[in-house]
Amino acid sequence: MNGKFYAMLFRMKSIMRWGLMYNTKSESLSEHSFECAVLAHALALIGNKYFGKEYDCEHIAACALLHDMSETLTGDLPTPVKYSTDELKTAYKKIEKKAENRLLSLLPDELRGEYAALADPSEEERAIVKAADRLCAYIKCRDELSRGNPEFRTACEIIRQSIDTSDCIELKYFMDNCVGSFGENLDTALNG
Repeated sequence: MNGKFYAMLFRMKSIMRWGLMYNTKSESLSEHSFECAVLAHALALIGNKYFGKEYDCEHIAACALLHDMSETLTGDLPTPVKYSTDELKTAYKKIEKKAENRLLSLLPDELRGEYAALADPSEEERAIVKAADRLCAYIKCRDELSRGNPEFRTACEIIRQSIDTSDCIELKYFMDNCVGSFGENLDTALNG
């Protein structure tokens, strides 16, 4: 077995997100994947504990860790560009799938199926990962705005609107009960 697949995943730390926008703090794909996994796990737990769901929380977290793995080969194409037309969206989805398959091909046969399952979650699992991904974007936008960066104002409004109109009850619960703590200082967070 060679470690090329894993070495490629470690390139995530070199790929920066939000490339077309001025950032007060850069965010790597590696950071994003970790944060998305934490939030996807949290949303799945919320679903299980408060809404009677039966999510496999650890599997969903692992799916979230790898949800953008194709970007180790493609880079991060900004959402407004990626989804600007149906033709571009379809073409880019094909490019992402080819990149994902190329990465999976670096694995030995004995492991490939396990990782392929993480790269292709069920519709229900994908919805949780997508909600976590959206939540990460919203938190990033709020963080940038709190640092005085108006560049993220429109993105924040658009993402918040997509969250508010989402059918994901776990996401609504998180927004109502958890998101307000993001941006607190250390003293307030620990003593409040």
